[in-house]
Amino acid sequence: MFSLFDLTLHYNGFPIQKAKEQLAEILAIPETNYEEFIVSSRQKIVEFHLQNNAYYRHFAGINEFENWESLPVMQKKDFQQPLIERLSQGFAENKVYVNKTSGSSGDPFIFAKDKLCHALTWASNMYRFGWFDIDFNTSYQARFYGIPLDFFGNKKERLKDFLSHRFRFTIFDLSDTVLEGFLHHFRTRKFDYINGYTSSIVLFAKYLQKKNIILKDICPTLKVCMVTSEMLFEDDKILLEKQFGIPIVNEYGASELDLIAFQTPNDEWQVNAETLFVEIMDDYNNVLPYGQEGRVVITSLFNKVHPFIRYDIGDIGILDERSTLKKPILKQLIGRTNDVAILPSGKKSPGLTFYYVTKSIIEDDGNVKEFIIIQTKIDTFEIEYVSEKELTAEQIQDIEKAITLYLEPNLKFNFTRKTTLERSNRGKLKQFRSMV
Repeated sequence: MFSLFDLTLHYNGFPIQKAKEQLAEILAIPETNYEEFIVSSRQKIVEFHLQNNAYYRHFAGINEFENWESLPVMQKKDFQQPLIERLSQGFAENKVYVNKTSGSSGDPFIFAKDKLCHALTWASNMYRFGWFDIDFNTSYQARFYGIPLDFFGNKKERLKDFLSHRFRFTIFDLSDTVLEGFLHHFRTRKFDYINGYTSSIVLFAKYLQKKNIILKDICPTLKVCMVTSEMLFEDDKILLEKQFGIPIVNEYGASELDLIAFQTPNDEWQVNAETLFVEIMDDYNNVLPYGQEGRVVITSLFNKVHPFIRYDIGDIGILDERSTLKKPILKQLIGRTNDVAILPSGKKSPGLTFYYVTKSIIEDDGNVKEFIIIQTKIDTFEIEYVSEKELTAEQIQDIEKAITLYLEPNLKFNFTRKTTLERSNRGKLKQFRSMV
């Protein structure tokens, strides 16, 4: 018998029961046979696209599968053409799941999944959320996400929220007055879990800290909080655990693929090896061994309508040395490949280095709520921040000293205090970006 969430998927043509059964079969494969499953699955999806997808056949430059290692790596820029030209034969746009990426990497594009592939994505989500006793059919979600502001887009999203048993906190205005309204909802509703963008949830936790409130004290039904889409820093995780009084789970995913990694109850960032195959590559497309840092390259094993084969998602990460094919573990997600600052000396530094260093100083007293860093010239950076009081000259000097120590001297910084920070149209906050 279907519950409401499952029924909604089924009604929209997504065979969720079949997907759950297929996922269960994959999960039951023993470690000793898992290499055979991976090798077979990735060969099948490549052969399918070579036979049925003219776009991929042209891109790969081959007509028959020869070996995995010789297949080319796909980039987001390779998808900057009409979707109809990328679909496999036998699939029409109005008969598949179509969506678009957020464009947080600077390369937005429209993509598609066949109905079973998308159902598998949901089955994968349900399985992992179930680790924390969350059931999409019955658990009540406090959702910290953006929402379309146009009439029809807004109503459509609200309907999806109703059918998915979730209450949406819109995050375009996160002033104290609005956050007090959030607090009221937690006092009066029986939420089971929180899910949403990291920066917005952290901002809410800082408000609770200022008010000396533990969220679970006023909403005892809360079990867990899942953060997604933006980096979760260790000190922010500690803050969330303290102010919410519940476990904090770090999620890593991509709308065009699936959940990529999800934190387990044992605090391991386990990679999805059921519907995806994840490789770490160097700049020359060589696969790196476990423990080495490189580009995250992912294959969707079951998407027949659109090829994502050896797809460079634009992130940099490390798979743990303890990883196996059945249970890969993401040791570290370092950031996006385009979030790199090129400095006057020629040195390249991950943009989040600035963020880490600055964050360690300006948040000591709780004055600064959030901030972003923008590189405008090779030696010049804009730091925009929201705070109760303006930064002092001494604090600014401390930041500049720390960055000189960790990076290099003679960099210029302009500090601008703002009432709010610019977010994407979906409500995401990009912590560092380079205009160079």
